[in-house]
Amino acid sequence: MYWRIGGAYRGRCGENRETLRKIVKRGSPPGLLAFDGDLAVGWCQLTPRDALVWLDRMWWFQRVDDVPVWSISCFFVRRAYRRQGVMSQLIAAALKTAKRAKAPALEAYPVNTTAPKSTSNIFTGTVSAFAHAGFKEVARRAAARPIMRHDLKAIAR
Repeated sequence: MYWRIGGAYRGRCGENRETLRKIVKRGSPPGLLAFDGDLAVGWCQLTPRDALVWLDRMWWFQRVDDVPVWSISCFFVRRAYRRQGVMSQLIAAALKTAKRAKAPALEAYPVNTTAPKSTSNIFTGTVSAFAHAGFKEVARRAAARPIMRHDLKAIAR
């Protein structure tokens, strides 16, 4: 919920859950789930950028242009499933989902783990994972926090 409501998400676990339920009931796509059989092992928030108003409050993530992009703003992968490609699979599924929704581009805000003093908190994903999926850097206002984008016109349905 951070990119939707900012730091107010802390300490409101039950409220966050209910707020997300309301978003789902409205029909707005809040994200994608990854499964291992019946077990949900990962999630990424995937939605039109306009639903993530908090992004524009962070100067390094402010809009690059007026393209109505969709955004992948965060991930969660169960500890036992980390470093097994779940994030990459979620990125691939997000590209297809955004393309089907007729989004012109998909944007992400990953951490450059090779930059000096970069955070180890990679809930927004890593530059290497997005680069591997074909995303290109379109802006960098902070050393370890680029804005990356994938032009969806290049992807076949």
